[in-house]
Amino acid sequence: MFQRSLLKDADVEPLGEAALTILEKVGALYQNDEILKALDAAGARVDYQRQVATFPRKMVSEFLEAVRKEAPKTPDDGHRKFSPPGEGGLFHNLSQYFYDAEKRERRIGNKRDYIELLKLGDVLHPERGVGHCILLSDVPAAVEPLEATLLQFEYAHKPRGAYVQDVRQVPYLMEMEAISGVQGLHWLANCGFSSPLRFGKDIADRFVYGIKHGRPANLYVMTVSGAGMPVSVAGCMALCGAEFVANWIAGRALNPNCPISAGAWIATMDMRTGETSYSAFDAVMRNLAVREFMLRWTGMTIGAGGGEYTAAKTPGLYAALEKAYNAMTIAAFTGSHASVGIGHLDGGLSMSSVQLLLDREMARTLRHLAGPVEVSPETIALDSILAVGHATNGNYMDADSTVRHFRAALWLPELLERVGWAGAETEEKALAKAQKKVNEFVAAYKKPDMDADKLAKLRQVVERARKALSA
Repeated sequence: MFQRSLLKDADVEPLGEAALTILEKVGALYQNDEILKALDAAGARVDYQRQVATFPRKMVSEFLEAVRKEAPKTPDDGHRKFSPPGEGGLFHNLSQYFYDAEKRERRIGNKRDYIELLKLGDVLHPERGVGHCILLSDVPAAVEPLEATLLQFEYAHKPRGAYVQDVRQVPYLMEMEAISGVQGLHWLANCGFSSPLRFGKDIADRFVYGIKHGRPANLYVMTVSGAGMPVSVAGCMALCGAEFVANWIAGRALNPNCPISAGAWIATMDMRTGETSYSAFDAVMRNLAVREFMLRWTGMTIGAGGGEYTAAKTPGLYAALEKAYNAMTIAAFTGSHASVGIGHLDGGLSMSSVQLLLDREMARTLRHLAGPVEVSPETIALDSILAVGHATNGNYMDADSTVRHFRAALWLPELLERVGWAGAETEEKALAKAQKKVNEFVAAYKKPDMDADKLAKLRQVVERARKALSA
């Protein structure tokens, strides 16, 4: 049987003790007075000058006892039904660069490339809409999410809004919601410590805003083992445990009824070169170990990375397979299959239309593992079996049942190759087919008929925001 556990029972107590000591002696830095005051009132020791809260052991122990009681009890005997992941799309992928596969060129994200991505997403998955899939370097950062949303209204039939880092942008996006009648245009960015144990002002403000508006006290750890946290797996577990619990306590201090959640997406570094990777084997192992420790220590199930953030710099089959391998490794250890990919390259820094199509096809292939197997007189094909017999007068290539069912029964990929790797030609062929498909999708695009008056009012909102936020 596959070993799904990385920890021994005896490991949990020393790891928990280490996390408690970190919280008591180091604490967490919050550049937000509202968080500090709430923690002070809840029993933490707060140094307002240093903006640091430390957490007495008794306070944390009582909090954890309450968390364990409320943690959902999900029995897992290791035989859960396999649920294949969905296909990735152009939502809030939010890469800084665009990789142009036709030109073999990576360039900083801009409005022109974003418009092409909007066209692709509008045709590729019209029912899901299109979101903030690339950062726009050619507009001021203060209004970048607003400009991205404005372009969505011009070029997408179903705008999905923006990924917001600065809460000052939220009122303007809400105004755009009121004008357009489209809700949910502001998506608060994930909150994560600038490890170790540090909430910068923008992140802290966003955290408080989210808690006040019914969001969970959710923390993502996305830092580098050996730089932002210890190089050892055990050190990662202890520090992550302290960071998650500090965040949960802060959330509950602001709102006693807020849900709590977390996720680990840790990178590792090649100490010979300084290259970091979120998809390396040792990085995946850290995420799985942190997940297991938090489940055993607190009873809470947290996220443990995903297929994405491959270190591959260029699109292709290697990147798609690396993502699928990571996602299936997570499934083997957790029983839940992570998403395969959404077109990212280079640790999420780059977005590639071609890679997105390859990732989507890889996700589709996993449906063949999902079942259930259809069993019926038609699929048993007993008539064909009896007719073929010992294959003295033909075989199943000639059988009527083969003609009727081969399309549904067999894997017939559009972009990937069934013949297996045959050198660089295989890669080039897959990339060419994917690029051709991208071009076909974009050619089929039809611009939405947006109300000119509404569009003008949306532009006015963005201009007001530009003046106010840039100042």
